[in-house]
Amino acid sequence: MAEPKVFDVRLYNIIVLGLAFMLLFTAFQTASMAEQSVLSSEKKNSNGTFTGDGYTSLSIIYIVFSAANWIAPPIVAVLGPKITMFAGSILYFVFILSFLKPMVWALYSGSVLVGIGAAILWTAQGNFLTINSDSETVSRNSGIFWALLQCSLLFGNMYSYFVLKGSTDITDSERTKLFIGLSGAALLGVLCFLILRKPVSTDTENLVNLTASDRKERESPLQTIKRAFHLLRTKEIMLLSLTIAYTGIELTFFSGVYGTCISNTKQFGDDAKGLIGISGMFIGVGEILGGAAFGLMGKRTNKYGRDPIVLLGFLAHMAAFFLIFMNLSNGSPKNSDDISSFLTPNKYIAVFCSFLLGFGDSSFNTQLYSILGFMFPEDSTPAFALFKFVQSVAAAAAFFYSEVLLLHYQLLILTILGAIGTLSFCVVEWGVSRAFRMGYQSI
Repeated sequence: MAEPKVFDVRLYNIIVLGLAFMLLFTAFQTASMAEQSVLSSEKKNSNGTFTGDGYTSLSIIYIVFSAANWIAPPIVAVLGPKITMFAGSILYFVFILSFLKPMVWALYSGSVLVGIGAAILWTAQGNFLTINSDSETVSRNSGIFWALLQCSLLFGNMYSYFVLKGSTDITDSERTKLFIGLSGAALLGVLCFLILRKPVSTDTENLVNLTASDRKERESPLQTIKRAFHLLRTKEIMLLSLTIAYTGIELTFFSGVYGTCISNTKQFGDDAKGLIGISGMFIGVGEILGGAAFGLMGKRTNKYGRDPIVLLGFLAHMAAFFLIFMNLSNGSPKNSDDISSFLTPNKYIAVFCSFLLGFGDSSFNTQLYSILGFMFPEDSTPAFALFKFVQSVAAAAAFFYSEVLLLHYQLLILTILGAIGTLSFCVVEWGVSRAFRMGYQSI
């Protein structure tokens, strides 16, 4: 009777973890997609007294996020993943609250806080997912978590659509209504972290070696940081860093840039602001479909490899970039007066591209979670800290250049990095597969 109980506790933890992230990121991802448009409207409504900028805020978040990843592993080691995730989620909640009354100092201070919160939250999440998984369930659990997480895009942007539908400029009352709802969702997410349970194992062969994990958590903060630097010098992490960097660049594009491009497209008329929510919903549909499918295919992934899924995601993204190139104007990230495009802008094509962006993103991220958890079960904390460090550095750089580069240049960068990142992942996966067939469980 012990084995089913152990399995239930670990699966329960994965589901609750996914629900907590779903609620928290219902607030944060919806806010980040609408942030530039919300703050641009606030500038107009305040007659110039408010000067905050959405791209600058998001850039600060990811710069701080990247730096804070180096202090995240020792924090997880000292506090444990559950308490660390709870603390990080509170900082997200504070950031969302700051939009109820936009003030420049609160916006940028909140951006710093959420950058720190993101580093400790995601590092702890990677550790918690790994200690609740084994080599047979890590792909399934990654897929379950990712599908639940990305439901945030569906629910949050559905709410955003109905609040902002028909708006050309976002009024104070619409902004307040939007962020009261998002703050409530964030608070529920914070509380969910408190009901996570400690995984207990009586099966020493099939489960992650929790005794070893507990021993590593008792290591000093300095030892934890040293292990992170050691991993960074490995060939596998260096190659995967190229793939991870691509996920950071495309995260910036679909979470902060693409919605702004749609909202700046005058041919969409009064639907332009509301389409931010619709676009986010279909990004979520793609993420959920990909996460669920790849989670259910976990055992087949172990057998046939992760590279076919990453290749599928690459093709989905290339199709999306081409259609966006044809459908939207080159100046749409910043200039709503630019109406030139190769096709007459079509809202259905724009929304379909949102789906492709989400589906491709889930392909890359679920397989990165899977391969890192599989390769480094005993070093999951520093491995996922490095994952988020590289991803956030790339995202911060992308938000910086998004303020100045036209759409076509951004799409060119995405295309080149996507090809390099896909090839790098495949090289690592082929090496992992060879080692596994030869009887080695990690590299």
